[in-house]
Amino acid sequence: MNIPEILAPAGSMETLHAALRSGADAVYVGGKKFSARSSAANFSEAELAEAATICHKYGAKIYLAVNTIICDDEADEFCRYIKSAASSGIDAFIVQDWGCAGLIRRCVPDAVLHASTQMSVHTVSGARMLGRLGFTRVVPARELDKETLRRICALDIETEVFVHGALCMSMSGQCYMSAIIGSRSANRGCCGQACRLPFSADGKADFAALSLKDLSLLPKSNELTEIGVDSFKIEGRMKRPEYVASAVNELKKSLDGSSPDMQLLKGIFSRSGFTDGYFTGVRQNMFGIREKEDVTAAHSLIPKIHELYRNERAVHELDFHVKIKENIPVTVTAVCGDVSVTVQGNPPEKAMNRPTDTEMLEKQFSRLGGTVFSMKQLTADIDCGLIVPAGRLNELRRELTDKLSELIIRKNTPSLCVTDFTPVLPMAKPRKSTETLPLRTYCRTTAQVEAALDLSEYVIVPIELTDKLPLNNISAEKLIISPPRFISDEERLISRLSELKKLGLNHLFCHTPDCIEIGRQLGFRLHGSFSLNVFNSYSADFLKNLGLEDCIVSFEAKLEQISAIKSELSLGAVTYGRLPLMLTHNCPVKNELGCGKCTGHLIDRTGRSLPVACSADYVEILNSDCLFMADRINEFNNTDFGVIMLSDENDEQTRLALRGVKPHGNITRGLYYRGI
Repeated sequence: MNIPEILAPAGSMETLHAALRSGADAVYVGGKKFSARSSAANFSEAELAEAATICHKYGAKIYLAVNTIICDDEADEFCRYIKSAASSGIDAFIVQDWGCAGLIRRCVPDAVLHASTQMSVHTVSGARMLGRLGFTRVVPARELDKETLRRICALDIETEVFVHGALCMSMSGQCYMSAIIGSRSANRGCCGQACRLPFSADGKADFAALSLKDLSLLPKSNELTEIGVDSFKIEGRMKRPEYVASAVNELKKSLDGSSPDMQLLKGIFSRSGFTDGYFTGVRQNMFGIREKEDVTAAHSLIPKIHELYRNERAVHELDFHVKIKENIPVTVTAVCGDVSVTVQGNPPEKAMNRPTDTEMLEKQFSRLGGTVFSMKQLTADIDCGLIVPAGRLNELRRELTDKLSELIIRKNTPSLCVTDFTPVLPMAKPRKSTETLPLRTYCRTTAQVEAALDLSEYVIVPIELTDKLPLNNISAEKLIISPPRFISDEERLISRLSELKKLGLNHLFCHTPDCIEIGRQLGFRLHGSFSLNVFNSYSADFLKNLGLEDCIVSFEAKLEQISAIKSELSLGAVTYGRLPLMLTHNCPVKNELGCGKCTGHLIDRTGRSLPVACSADYVEILNSDCLFMADRINEFNNTDFGVIMLSDENDEQTRLALRGVKPHGNITRGLYYRGI
C-alpha cells in the first residue's frame, strides 16, 4: 500500500516552518503574482528560493501555485517568473490556465505539472486526458465521492485530494460570483468570499445560505489510503501557522493509526464543525458559519500548538564513525542514507585524566538539537590514553551537519532545463467586422429549443432534453449537446452520448476537460464553453490543438481583452442572459426550506433576487440582472458568434432575445467594460 504524502499550505515563511516542523512531506506556496490566494502574505522570489532550500533540507517538496488565468500582456512576466522559480528549485507547478501550462512547458520542458482543482476535473476521462497531456498529478474536484475517487486513483496519474480545510460552495474554477458582484475574480486570485455573506431563500436577514462547513476527512485517512490517494492536501494558505501545524500533526497521527483530535481542530478553526458529506455521499447538514464560540475557542489553544513547531524536527538519522589515532588528525565520518561526509580535526592530545571513549563521543555527537538530524548509532576506533576536548568535538559535529545539509539540499533540489523561450502570440484567424453575429442559443426547455431553432446558427441543448425533442424533425447539424456541467455518472453519460451519436448528432458542448476527453473518444465535433475560462491567446491556441473547433471566451474578460486575443480558434462571446454565478453540488434552497417549499431564488443582503436553476445533480445560481449586449454587437470585433443564454424565458421571450430586443427589468453589461 502506498504511503500518502502530507501536503500542507504555506502562505508565509513562518507557516512554512510550522508545516515542516510538524511533519509535512511537502508544502504548496504562492508568489506575489499568479497565485489563487493573492491576499495571503505569499513569497517574493528571494523568499521562494529560501523556502525551496528549507524544504529540501527536510527532504520535503515544494510546489508553486501559479493557478490563476492570465492576460496576454502578462505572458512575458509569467515566463520570466517560471524560469526564476525553476532555477530556485521548485519541484512542481500547480496550474489552472491551459495557456500557462503550455508556456511552462516551453520555458522549462522537464517541469512537473499538477492540474489545479480550478480545472474542475471530476471524472476518470478528465484525469486520463491530463495524464496524456503530460500532467504528473491531478487535484480532482472536492465534490467527488469515494467511489469516483477510487476510479481516478486507479489511473496512471498521481491523485491529490483535499482532506481538511474550507469548502467553497461553488465548484472550483466555476465561481464567478465575486467577479460579477465586486469585480474580484476567483480565477484571478482575488476572491472576495461573497458566499460567506448573507443569502436566504425566503429573505432572512442574517442567514448564510451559501456557507458550507469546513471539510475534514482526517478520520477517513485509512479509507483514502486504501483507495490509492497519493497526496493528502490541507487547505489554508491564508491561515495562521498554528492552524497548519495542528492540521498536519493530527493528520500524521491519523495516518499512524491513532485517532485525530477533532475537538482540537474544531477549536483552532471551523465553521460549525466539519463535514465529510461529499466523500461519503451523505450531503445533509453540510452548511455552517463561523460562530462566536468558534473564534473564542482558538485563543486558549494557540499557545499549546506553538510547541508543535518551536524547534527543528529531526528527519534524517546519522551513523557516525570516529577515528582517534595518535599523531594523526581526528577523523569523523557521518553517513545519512546514500550521502556521507568526512571531516578532520587536529590530532588528539595525551589524556591527563579521563581519556576520550565511546560513551563521551556518543554524548557529544548526539547533541543535534536545532538541526534536522538525529544519531542512529556511533562506532569508534580509538587508541588508548588520548583525549579530544569536547569543544573540538562539537566543532566537528557542527561542520559535519552543515556539510551534510548542503549535500542533502543539493540532492533533493531538481535540476531543470530552463530555455531562453520568450512568448510570441499565436497566429490569428482573419475576422471580418460585422454589425451582426451568428447566434447560438443555450436552452433549458423544449419550448425554448423550438422557438430558437429558426433564429439560431446552433441550439445548445442539455442532454436531458434530448429525450423530449422530436429529433426526427430537427436537423441534427443544428444541435449541440450539452452534457451536465457536473458529471455524476460518467458511464451513463458516455452510453447516452453514444446513442445520440448514432442518431446523427455530432456536436458536443465542452464545459471541462472531462467533456473534451469524452467527446474526443466518441468522435464528436467539440465546442468549448465559457467554463473553460479562456482569457488569453495561449489558452485559445492550446484548445485548438486539443481539437476544439471554437470556444466561448470567459465572460470575465473585458471587450478590449477579447479583441486582443489572437488565435485560429473561432471565438464566441455571451451577449445575452443571466450569467451563472455558481455551480454547486448542494442546493441552498433545499437546505434552507426543503424542495416542497422551493422559492426558486435566493435573496442577497441588498434585496436582489438570484434565480436558482435546478438539475438532477447540481444547481446553478444565476445573476439577478440580465446581460444585454445586442445594441453593442459591433464592439465584439474579434468574435465569430454570439451566445444567448436562456433561463426561464418562454417561447416569445426567446424570440425577442434572439431578435435583439431589450428585456424587461434590470440589465447589466457584465464585466465587458468594468473588468476584474
